[in-house]
Amino acid sequence: MPGAGTVVERFCAALAEPGGPAAGARVVVALSGGLDSCVLLHLVRFRAPLPLDVFAAHYDHGLRPESAADARWVRGLCAAWGVPLRSEHSVEPPPSEAAGRRQRYAFLERAREELGGDLVLFAHHADDQAETVLFRALRGTGIAGLAGIPNRREGWIHRPLLDMWREELEGYASATRLSWREDASNTDLRFARNAVRHRLLPDAERWVAPEARRALVRLARLADENERAWAAQLGPLVAALARPDDDGALRIDRGELLGLDASLVPRLLRALATRAGLALDETLTGLAADFAQSGRSGTAIELGGGFALRRELDALVLGRVKPAEPDRPLVIADAGPGAGEALLAGVSVPVAWGDHRAAERAHCVGLRVGPERFPISIRARVDGDRIRTSGGTRKLKKLLLEARIPLDRRGRTPVVVDSADRVLWVPGVATAEDAEAGPEGGTTLTIGIG
Repeated sequence: MPGAGTVVERFCAALAEPGGPAAGARVVVALSGGLDSCVLLHLVRFRAPLPLDVFAAHYDHGLRPESAADARWVRGLCAAWGVPLRSEHSVEPPPSEAAGRRQRYAFLERAREELGGDLVLFAHHADDQAETVLFRALRGTGIAGLAGIPNRREGWIHRPLLDMWREELEGYASATRLSWREDASNTDLRFARNAVRHRLLPDAERWVAPEARRALVRLARLADENERAWAAQLGPLVAALARPDDDGALRIDRGELLGLDASLVPRLLRALATRAGLALDETLTGLAADFAQSGRSGTAIELGGGFALRRELDALVLGRVKPAEPDRPLVIADAGPGAGEALLAGVSVPVAWGDHRAAERAHCVGLRVGPERFPISIRARVDGDRIRTSGGTRKLKKLLLEARIPLDRRGRTPVVVDSADRVLWVPGVATAEDAEAGPEGGTTLTIGIG
């Protein structure tokens, strides 16, 4: 399946694309000792169109008896080609392919940082891309998963051979008389990817579609274009729909969200979750979309990873669930001047009384209370709290709702009660009809809010 141009020409073109190394860049080649990585190291060392500071990095998982011999062979190759090598051996063999891959990538990133490298170059090629797309499709991936292996990722990963086929790399190795190490485990059909490579894809090309590999690579390209187009459109929508709260949670305009076409809502919720630091799978996306549509104000659903989505009146709030911190109500024993603070839902509420200077806060409010009210307490609302106003006795829960106090702020809204635990005052919300002392007596109580 040769492509247009020689391997060297297309390798040079890949390096010249945006995100590729600049002249003099320090690059680290991920070198396993197999055909693909040996071809890549040879191209980088001897065929690069610009001067590069080249290193190699080899990770031995310790899974095979011959892996130590592979590591020695890699050291000899690097010495012969004048390429400094950084290598590491796993303390214990990884329990799975995925765990081994994570270990290797962690080592490569660590090696790059220690060497001051700009990029790590990987030898993934077009056959790897086709196998990855089919493997993911069979496991039920979404459109993003069908985009397969990206050319560049995370700012330091670069794959300059991704549009070349293995037979082209074999041709280059033969022409330049390269040798390499064969990994016997690559033919072990107990590994899922080997079954895809040696059974499923050959059978597909034999019985279903002769160009199956090319079709899968084309599918990856189309899926990648689709995802990039979505990202370009979703960015402005996300910015218009949501704003960060003081605590880092995202406050989403529920009306605006639900006013969009229903097909957009799941994608937008996934994009919003990604912005907040959470990856939503299909099930959680569906739960979040249902909650956005029908969840009642004051309720919430957990989305995993320590995140929750809650509804607060006309807003949806997506953020981390904070561990509850015990409240510390403030008790004022008498009317003598003083100052203190109550801790409500983890927020400090400053209080001053008598002739003491008012607490400094973005906004302070005051109430003059008679000496018979002491001791006075400043605490959070509890179930059953009511306040007697000129319009009758009202439940605080309903008053806070009517005042459109967001759910996350209700727990830190101070409630002032007298010695008989009668609610005198909820600053900024309501005052009991008999709470205020006459002009000739009483003590001014000042509370910082906002």
